[in-house]
Amino acid sequence: MSTHKDDILDFDFFDEEEPPTWEEPAGLRHEPPPVRRGPRGRGPRFRAPANLTPLLRLVALIGLAILIVVLVAVWIDGRTSDRYGAYIAEIGAVGNASARLGKDLGTLLTTPGLVQEDLDVKLGGFVERAESHVRQAEELDVPGPLVPANEGAVEALRFRLNGLQGLRTSFQELNDATDATEAGQRLSQQVRRLLASDVVWADSFKAVAEQALEAEGIEGLSVPASQFVSTEELTTASSLAAIWQRIQGASTGGTPGGLHGTGLNYVKVLPSGVLLSTTTEATIEATEDLAFEVGVENTGDSLEVRIKVTLTIPAQPNPIVRTAVIPIIDPGEIKAVTMTVGDVVPFADRTTVKVDIDPVRGERNPANNTAEYPVVFSLP
Repeated sequence: MSTHKDDILDFDFFDEEEPPTWEEPAGLRHEPPPVRRGPRGRGPRFRAPANLTPLLRLVALIGLAILIVVLVAVWIDGRTSDRYGAYIAEIGAVGNASARLGKDLGTLLTTPGLVQEDLDVKLGGFVERAESHVRQAEELDVPGPLVPANEGAVEALRFRLNGLQGLRTSFQELNDATDATEAGQRLSQQVRRLLASDVVWADSFKAVAEQALEAEGIEGLSVPASQFVSTEELTTASSLAAIWQRIQGASTGGTPGGLHGTGLNYVKVLPSGVLLSTTTEATIEATEDLAFEVGVENTGDSLEVRIKVTLTIPAQPNPIVRTAVIPIIDPGEIKAVTMTVGDVVPFADRTTVKVDIDPVRGERNPANNTAEYPVVFSLP
């Protein structure tokens, strides 16, 4: 039996298959997963999500918008503070001018030798000044929350205007009157409006403005005061009656009736409180707040006005001179004025403190209006 290689039967227990291939159709290729390294190798790479850039842009835009809002708010707040500050400064200027007018009125009414004609002209000028103050306050650029306060300021200024107009009219109508008591009462009715104006300014303007500023969170602004009546003695019916009598007497060319005179009652060292003597030498420590209080007495039976007091200390090259004025003083009353000297006095040497009181109109015995006190100034 012949055998042929070709006839040898091949028995394959397993069907051979073609080895697998890693090639994939186009478009279906996948990147192999990243190789993870050990602790010492390079770690895996993380790639940012493709949609992160728009998110960052959005965050940046939001941050920019917030910054703009903050800057605008700060700018608006600054502008608001500036507006409030400008108003407070402007109404303060009006209030100060009105307060000066009140002092000028006190000076006018206590001017020795004042006649009716001069009084009328001066009061007419005061009325015009008061009218201008009302207009200025009405025309101010007022921040909304301060409108009620500004209305209070205008009301106070109107009280002052009405009081001045009433005083002028009353003095005109009383020119031929004979009853001083009645004259004083009529004049005091007008002065009450001036007193009321100070209360209205304090309550209806200053207090209201302070509350509004606090509510708005505005800090660093001081709401101004405005005091029109600076001399309370001029507000009583008796004082005004005496002033009316003085003006009537001067207008008719007569001389003051009754007893007139002033006297030096005492001189006190401040702050120590030591009373000076014309016969005993005093040693005084010269500090920065050294001052002298001078007591002046009305020794007559008539009201006196504008009493000038002068204090003199000899020194080189020029003497130290201080002056003060007592606006008004009733009969028998003692009023004090304080004159500050400080530590500019001469030291160690014996010197004097001299006080002089100007005689009042009609005074016949001015001997007690002056005195010299021996002193020695020492270092503290």
